[in-house]
Parts: sequence; structure tokens; C-alpha cells
Amino acid sequence: MNRRTFFKLAAGSVSALALSRFILTGRAMAGERIERLVRGNTEWKKRLTPEQYDILREEGTERAFTSPLNHEKRSGLFACVACGLPLFPSRFKYDSGTGWPSFYDVLPGHVETRTDLKLSLPRTEFHCARCGGHHGHVFDDGPRPTGLRYCSNGLALKFVPG
Repeated sequence: MNRRTFFKLAAGSVSALALSRFILTGRAMAGERIERLVRGNTEWKKRLTPEQYDILREEGTERAFTSPLNHEKRSGLFACVACGLPLFPSRFKYDSGTGWPSFYDVLPGHVETRTDLKLSLPRTEFHCARCGGHHGHVFDDGPRPTGLRYCSNGLALKFVPG
């Protein structure tokens, strides 16, 4: 069963918690094998701005409508600012109206997900499969063909034109 079919079947019959437990395996999505990059907090603090460190290493969130990448429309790739792993081709980007760069799909195997219970209600957060950096959350209110919205912090991304 593909992801789209699963969401259609599950939409009315499975609670959000059960759905997130089914989806969130803590593994990279199917695709190439990504070599894990491990660095200590001291090294990350040297390589990242304080704002990037807060988002990527401490799971913070930037203010909505503050990222210049929210308006980026050129062809290219959106990559993890910490390690350079490409996460989203620009063709997957769309304007969700939420104030954060949003994508309806991700490069296979380039993100990992897990359940976030910080707001009491379960949410799906996604991380870079190489460095483990927190990028944002995945919601099931996106456009076709996936119905997903990868809502990313712009400070956690860099745009590579191409």
C-alpha cells in the first residue's frame, strides 16, 4: 500500500496518535543509504549561528514569515544548512500560507521522522538523515500528490540554485 492510499484509508478511521505511530518508525524513508554525521555540541556551536543551533540541535522554531526562503521560486535544491544534505528539490515547494517554507514531498531517505509530544497532541517532526538536525514538522494537509506538508524552518535550510 502506498502512502497516499494509506492516508485516504486512515483519514476517517484511525486516531492521530495511532496514525503517527504507524508512520513514524524513526528510520529514513526508502531510498539511498545516508552515512550518519556525528558531531558534539561544541562543534555544532562553532559551525552554526545561535539561531540555527537553536532550531537544528534544540528543536526550536523561527518566527513565521521571517525566512527569505519562503519566497524562493528558482529551480534548485533546498539542503540542510548544517551538513549540506539535499532534502527537497524546488519542484516540491509550494506556498502553504503558513509563513514557513513548505514542501509536499522529500528526497527519499533524506529525512527521518519521529513523534513530537511537546504540545500534548502528537505531531510528526522531521530531521536530516545525515546530521540529525531538526527541520520542522510534517502535516497531512498538503497538496496532491502526497497530501503532506513538510513545514520547514528556513534557517535550517540553504538554497542551492541549479
